[in-house]
Amino acid sequence: MNDIKKSPVQTLGYNFIEPRFLPKGKDEYHIRNRQNRNGINYRGLTAYEIEALVRNRNTSDDWTRILVSDAFNPELVQNCKFFGLVRIGKLEPYYLEFHNLRRPVGLYNSTIISCDFGDNVVVDNVNYISHYIIGSEVILVNVNEIAATGTAKFGNGIVKEGETEARRVWMEVCNENGGRSIVPFDGMLPGDAYLWTRFRDNSAFQEKLVEFTDEQFDHQRGYYGTIGDRTVIKNCKILKDVNIGSDAYLKGANKIKNVTINSSPLASSQIGEGCELVNGIVDYGCRVFYGVKAVRFFMASHSQLKYGARLINSYLGNNSTISCCEVLNSLIFPAHEQHHNNSFLCAALVSGQSNMAAGATIGSNHNSRSPDGELVAGRGFWPGLCVSLKHNSRFASFSILAKGDYPAELNIQLPFSLINNEVTKDELHVMPAYWFLYNMYALARNSWKYQDRDKRILKTQRIEFDFLAPDTINEMIAAIEWLEWNAGSQLGGIKRKDKAACLSAGKAILAQAAAENKPLELVADGFENSKRTVRILKAAQAWRIFRELIVLYTAEQILHLIDAEKIKTHTALVAALPKKNGLVSWENIGGQLIPSAKVHKLVSDINSGRIRSWKAVHGFYETQGKGYAKEKLLHSLAAYQTLTGISLGRAEAGAFVTLLEEALLVKSWMTAGIHESRAKDYQNSFRKMVYDSDAEMNKVMGKLSSNGFIQQEKQALDQFARRIKSITRIFKA
Repeated sequence: MNDIKKSPVQTLGYNFIEPRFLPKGKDEYHIRNRQNRNGINYRGLTAYEIEALVRNRNTSDDWTRILVSDAFNPELVQNCKFFGLVRIGKLEPYYLEFHNLRRPVGLYNSTIISCDFGDNVVVDNVNYISHYIIGSEVILVNVNEIAATGTAKFGNGIVKEGETEARRVWMEVCNENGGRSIVPFDGMLPGDAYLWTRFRDNSAFQEKLVEFTDEQFDHQRGYYGTIGDRTVIKNCKILKDVNIGSDAYLKGANKIKNVTINSSPLASSQIGEGCELVNGIVDYGCRVFYGVKAVRFFMASHSQLKYGARLINSYLGNNSTISCCEVLNSLIFPAHEQHHNNSFLCAALVSGQSNMAAGATIGSNHNSRSPDGELVAGRGFWPGLCVSLKHNSRFASFSILAKGDYPAELNIQLPFSLINNEVTKDELHVMPAYWFLYNMYALARNSWKYQDRDKRILKTQRIEFDFLAPDTINEMIAAIEWLEWNAGSQLGGIKRKDKAACLSAGKAILAQAAAENKPLELVADGFENSKRTVRILKAAQAWRIFRELIVLYTAEQILHLIDAEKIKTHTALVAALPKKNGLVSWENIGGQLIPSAKVHKLVSDINSGRIRSWKAVHGFYETQGKGYAKEKLLHSLAAYQTLTGISLGRAEAGAFVTLLEEALLVKSWMTAGIHESRAKDYQNSFRKMVYDSDAEMNKVMGKLSSNGFIQQEKQALDQFARRIKSITRIFKA
């Protein structure tokens, strides 16, 4: 039976805060008065104004509770019902226009309960608006319900006075069983979400993060909902316990409940037709359109949900887009793309710069006795058409999976790999360095694209978009060792337990095969949870490419140092380089790369109380971002020394000349590869057959010679070559 309560009509609009929760000496408006910062001086109505309001078919339970500004015009308030304390700003004889919607300033045909209005608002046919603070030049038209409750949390995972812990909203990311649940809060960064999902055995750390979140918010009851200046809301049904920033645009939404929608003049957020959002945060500059369903969610800034997408128990990173598909229990770092109706992502940690193709099913738990499986993917994860994967699986950076139903769990340890379920041979094939061999254009363009499309205004976290970075370089170093060890044991006849001999023999075998461009193959253990063969293709080419990329990475970091410090001589360069360094591990913290030791120091500082708030954690991100260039330089020197045995901090000028000249060769073949991989699209007969002529193809696709990205990369190569030539000339002198 529905619990229908009856109360005297004269109490409607009052007792927003239950008396037992009122602080001593405070009334029910003490928080409302603190929230309202519009600076308007309100006064009581005059007898003439009351008469005009009554004549215009307005009613109030108490006209003395209607307060207005000096520029109030009662003729612009018609057919409204007022209850409780209502404060109204300036109303002038203008109309407001937005996207062809034109409505006169004023309050019309609405029921208004205990609200504050700024100057020159339009409120027309709002059936019910209760306990809201509305900014200036706001347009509210054809809305069924806008209401806030005394315990409103606006999407933040907190509890109010008198509430039990069971009322706290959690997001069950990364795992369907809730074992990695996190508490959403306004201002949460991808790094915050990631850190919270890790270190689950550290109870003190987990408790501290809950405390940080609680301390960010006032737990008193009585906060009003807010709608910022110039926000437009039209043709919506239910908005309950929603905070909305300035310059937002909501049109045709079905239901928004317990949500914060951040918006500003520089980063306006929009919610469109048929959307339903419950228990979440929409950050600045987001777009949510056409039948989207989101529950227990966080949308980081400038992300998009479109065309019936479902986002449930998930964190969506900055500058990401999800359309037409379903994402459950996932933590997604910045720059994720998922556009297709039948793709499915569940219980996954996806580390950004990722793309889900149509039909991809990531997250089948049917191989487990309970829904506790997980998938962990490094940067650049790209499952192809109709890919089906099983939990638990893990992928190195920039893994691309060819179409197929992968029958068992995968642990792909080699980066930049093409993974293929070879059904005809019942084998799993892995081709490391695939992108550099066959799709250099896509790899390079995507790296540039993500950087170019990073619309964040507040870049607290320094997100890494370059495919050559500490995480991928470390994976390459590990891959080189893996390839040498297995080549030595499988092809050199060396016992596997004699690692040093295997590495030496394997290096020689791979070097010779690479020089002769032989398609050397290896067999891998531990890549798939099955007994079938896992074959590593083009092992020698991958070994050579990974070594060359480490050279390029090191040269680029040294060039950055030379430019930053305005170094002119070899002596000055050597003096600027550290003499001792060691290769360290790094972690991807929400898209920001940070040395693992510093991450663990952060956790220790949180446990000990040296770091006491999310603000301090964000300060840690900023500090690491400022020092990233130096850390990256140190890492490159250590990587180069691991590869070659040469310590550049003590090297002669000739070593730098060799490094830079080798880097130029690498940059040259990469730039050529960018052009060649794109040129295939203009040369393939099956691509060309849909066009009547080359002229038509060029009109549709654009001329290859006019490709702006290719031209940009060629110019970058020319500039790189000039810098190398200039520096090596000095070092050779």
